[in-house]
Amino acid sequence: MYSIDQIYIDGAFVPPHGSERFPLHSPATEAVIGTVRLGDEEDARRAIAAAKRAFPAFSRTSVDERIALLQRMHDAVAAREDELFAAIVEEYGAPSSRSRWMAAHAANVFRDAIDTLREFDFERRMGSATVVMQPVGVAALITPWNSNAGFICGKLAAAIAAGCTAVIKPSEMSARQTQIVTKALHEAGAAPGVFNIVTGRGDVVGETFVTSPDVAKISFTGSTAVGKGIVRASAETLKRVTLELGGKSPSVILDDADFATTVPLVIAAGFMNSGQACIAGTRILVPRSRMGEFEALAKAAVEATVSGDPADPRTEIGPMVSAKQWERVQGYIRKGIEEGARLLVGGEGRPDGYDRGWLVRPTVFTDVRNDMTIARDEIFGPVLSIIGYDDEEDAIAIANDTAYGLQAYVHSTNAARAARVAARIDAGRVMVNTLTHDPKAPFGGFKQSGLGREYGHFGLEAYLEPKAVLGL
Repeated sequence: MYSIDQIYIDGAFVPPHGSERFPLHSPATEAVIGTVRLGDEEDARRAIAAAKRAFPAFSRTSVDERIALLQRMHDAVAAREDELFAAIVEEYGAPSSRSRWMAAHAANVFRDAIDTLREFDFERRMGSATVVMQPVGVAALITPWNSNAGFICGKLAAAIAAGCTAVIKPSEMSARQTQIVTKALHEAGAAPGVFNIVTGRGDVVGETFVTSPDVAKISFTGSTAVGKGIVRASAETLKRVTLELGGKSPSVILDDADFATTVPLVIAAGFMNSGQACIAGTRILVPRSRMGEFEALAKAAVEATVSGDPADPRTEIGPMVSAKQWERVQGYIRKGIEEGARLLVGGEGRPDGYDRGWLVRPTVFTDVRNDMTIARDEIFGPVLSIIGYDDEEDAIAIANDTAYGLQAYVHSTNAARAARVAARIDAGRVMVNTLTHDPKAPFGGFKQSGLGREYGHFGLEAYLEPKAVLGL
């Protein structure tokens, strides 16, 4: 049993002022594996004050000094990769193959930030002006449970690279990951107050961060509903806001696609991170002329997909993170059936052989209309919808008929045609015949999938303000 009783403020591990105990569960067994003591408004205010004190000195550090700190952070987190991997499997329930990538990613984002920083121009000549990119101030970083360690490190890396100090509210459901990452970052030797980490509830710690006049910047990853609330709350002080929110990503399969290579990619895109991914390709757009062929291949692929114990290397889909999330996914499966979609594979309940754990049967619906609930809402679980289309124009129209626009996928054997279709899809990233991540490419969404971008030059600029100096 874990008992996590400290937060991190002003360069030191301290007991929180808050007294609430939050239980931590194993999604694979449903058992309580520990508790975390949550911070409160007082803790959040102390963290902000520490970051504010540290900002004047840290904002004047050189690029070389910040690179050196980022390198130490990388090395310290990388040294704890195995410990972090074990926590992700146990606490979040990600399959071991996914957990290994997630654990390594938490360290790699610091190296990626170093690469960006080395190439970034903080002073530029524009007309008769010298434009200086200046750190915006104290940044509040709010992270989700589906990749908690990676988001803590990724957002902090960008803030550090820019010369900002930070207050961080990680998911309370991922306290063990937070503890490991915090210990590693402490070992990197940043000046007190440069980063501060307060585990607590969003409506307590997060709200204090968002409403504080001493916080200049918010970076939030999570639901669209919460993101809208952050925009409203931060408007009073006109905070700079980056939001990476929900998605309902289309996988557009053109009629010339090679299904032998396309189907595995499409299923993998839909089920990535056990379906608990904002970028999951959960709407599969298939030409009606090849629907039967696709359904047969997809059914076989999903039936072969293992949903089970995340520690088992054969597992491809782990449990949902909580009982609440499991019930949410079950409700959407029932809703799909009620609204008339045809269940191709999967359905309600746990996979065969399991009577505990928040496991979901990998599920695919077909005969789905784009106005059905399962095609509109972000389910955040391994539930996919096959939607037929008539021609290329119809496919593009369906792909864009969504409130979201985070990521999309296009599959075709004709590169020029795929590029043409990709150019017309409203999404922050479009994958053509691939599943990949490029840390230099901007990441973020159109429409209700967010505001601003993360990663690379765009992500660094989100923590900077341009100041024009004329007359010199």
